[in-house]
Amino acid sequence: MSLAHTAAEYMLSDALLPDRRGIRLKGLRLELPLDRTVKFVAVGFPLLLMSLAFAQEFSSGSPMSCFTPSNFSAQQAAYVDSSCWDSLVHHEQDEAGQYKTKSLWPHKALPYALLGLATAMYLPVLLWQCAAVPALSSDLLFIISELDKSYNRSIRLVQHMLKIRQKSSDPHVFWDELDKARKERYFEFPLLERYLACKQCSHSLVAAYLLKNSLLLLFTSATYLYLGHFHLSIFFQEEFSCSIKTGMLHDETHIPDLITCRLTSLSVFQIVSLSSVAIYTLLVPVIIYNLTRLCRWDKRLLSVYEMLPAFDLLSRKMLGCPINDLNVILLFLRANISELISFSWLSVLCVLKDTTTQKHNIDTVVDFMTLLAGLEPSKPKHLTQQGCDEHP
Repeated sequence: MSLAHTAAEYMLSDALLPDRRGIRLKGLRLELPLDRTVKFVAVGFPLLLMSLAFAQEFSSGSPMSCFTPSNFSAQQAAYVDSSCWDSLVHHEQDEAGQYKTKSLWPHKALPYALLGLATAMYLPVLLWQCAAVPALSSDLLFIISELDKSYNRSIRLVQHMLKIRQKSSDPHVFWDELDKARKERYFEFPLLERYLACKQCSHSLVAAYLLKNSLLLLFTSATYLYLGHFHLSIFFQEEFSCSIKTGMLHDETHIPDLITCRLTSLSVFQIVSLSSVAIYTLLVPVIIYNLTRLCRWDKRLLSVYEMLPAFDLLSRKMLGCPINDLNVILLFLRANISELISFSWLSVLCVLKDTTTQKHNIDTVVDFMTLLAGLEPSKPKHLTQQGCDEHP
C-alpha cells in the first residue's frame, strides 16, 4: 500500500464520528433558550415578589396602623387594628353627605395574587411538558442519530471506494461502476429526508408551541387587567377611614364612628405593582419573537446538511409553509447543535466547498471526501478521451 493511500485511510478514519449506538443523549435540550428565560422570569419573578411581601409583613409586623383615641386601652387599640385590617374598607362622604365605601382588599390579597400569577404562568410550561416533550424527545433522538449515521455512511463509502480503486487493475471498470452507482442513486439513503418531509404534514408540536405562547400572552394580558382595575384606583391611597362601631365597640358612644388608619405596606404594594408591569412588558416582545420564528425556516442548518446524500429539502424546494412540526424540530436541532457532532464537520466542508476551484464536481460529502482522499470526483478527462479513442 502506498503512502498516499495510507494517509488517505488515516484521514478518513479520523473523519468518522464516534459510534453512539445504544447511548441516549442525556444533555438533550427540550426547551429553547428564550423559552427557558421566559419561564424563569414569568414564574420566578412573582415568587420573588411574594417572598418580599411576606418578609415585609413578618419584619415590620402589622401592615397598617390606626390612630386610635388616647383614651383607648391597649386591648381596644389592638381590636381596632385587627378589625380594620379584616374589613379593609375605606369610608368617605360624598357631596350629598352620604357615606360610600371602597374596598382595599388587593393589599391583603397581594401575596396570594402573586402566587396565583406564578401558578398561572407555569401552566403553559406544564402543558408543553406533557403534550409535546415526549414526542419531541423521540424525534430529536432519531434525527440526531440519523444525521450522524448518514455522515458516517458517507465516509465509510469513500473508504470502500478507495479500497476498490486500489485493488482495481482497470481504472475504466472502476469509473464506469462509480458513474453507474451515481446514476442509480446507490449512495443515497432517503429515510431521513422522507421522515422530515412527512413532518411538514404534522402539526401537533407546532400547535402545542403556539398554544403555550398564546396562553402566556393571555395570562400577561389578564395581569395587566387585574393591575389596572384593582391596583390603580388605590395605588396612591396611603390612609383610609375605618368604621370601628362593630363588635365590642358597637355600643360605645364616646368614640367616633370613623378613625384614620395608615397602610405601612403601601411602598411594597407600589413596588410590586410597578415591577410587575415593567417585567411583563419586557416579556411580551420576547414571546412575540418566539412566535414569529415559526414563520421562517432555518435555512442555514438545512444548507449545511445538503452536503449529505439524499438530503435535498432546499434544492428540491420541498419546503412549504413553515408553520408545521418540521420547523419546530429545526429550532430544537439548532438549540441542540452541540449534540450534532456531524454539524461541525459538514460546516467545515461547506466552507471548503465554496472555496474550491472545482465546485461543479462537488455536490455531497462523498464527492468532497473522495477528492481529499486523492480520487477525482468524476472520471478523469484522459480516461474519458482514451475511452472515446478505443470506441470511435
